[in-house]
Amino acid sequence: MSARAAVLFDLDGTLADTAPDLAAALNEMLLEDGRETLPYEFIRPWVSWGALRLIRLGYGDDLEAAHIAELRRRFLACYEAGLCRDSTLFPGVPEALTALEAAAVPWGIVTNKPGWLTAPLLVALGIAERAGTVISGDTLPFAKPHPMPLLHAASELRVPAERCVYVGDNVRDIEAGRAAGMYTIAAAWGYIPEDDDPSAWQADRLMHAPDALVSLADELGTLMGVA
Repeated sequence: MSARAAVLFDLDGTLADTAPDLAAALNEMLLEDGRETLPYEFIRPWVSWGALRLIRLGYGDDLEAAHIAELRRRFLACYEAGLCRDSTLFPGVPEALTALEAAAVPWGIVTNKPGWLTAPLLVALGIAERAGTVISGDTLPFAKPHPMPLLHAASELRVPAERCVYVGDNVRDIEAGRAAGMYTIAAAWGYIPEDDDPSAWQADRLMHAPDALVSLADELGTLMGVA
């Protein structure tokens, strides 16, 4: 028998504040190449757009494919070397996960981060054994905004997609969640560029602070219409 409801989370910018280590990796590369480093405040809003966006932020858009591939390889190597030096769970997230577990609500992670980086990061953050499912960007043939990763996560949790909540800090998270038929929450505390507006993503709900997640376990019955 499937559970009444479940909660799925994006990782970077939603559950975990990984921007300090990702920004450090980019600036390390820039220093190696004799380029000026970038202020952390300039890098942070773009973290959820992935490695290629950060590389273009530091090196510009006029890059040949072979150069981009090499820069991406170096960037991921730099990031892996300092994977969890300064990354932490956002305030309120530990309490939210504990509340879900106390209410017997299964939860999981769906991220576009490659699995070989996701797994050790979750270990370092102390939540690897707690997630009911972890779907990384290379787990399946498609990554977000395709709904396949979310549908697969719901299947692994044995919860119908329409009884799942998906929380993410990027428009592609909301697009994927909506396409999967899930209730979507836009995480406004995440990595969002100044000219982006999470209220325009058509999420079912907008949360402004991660500690608001703590009440999610008590609200699931109402949200899923199964109270």
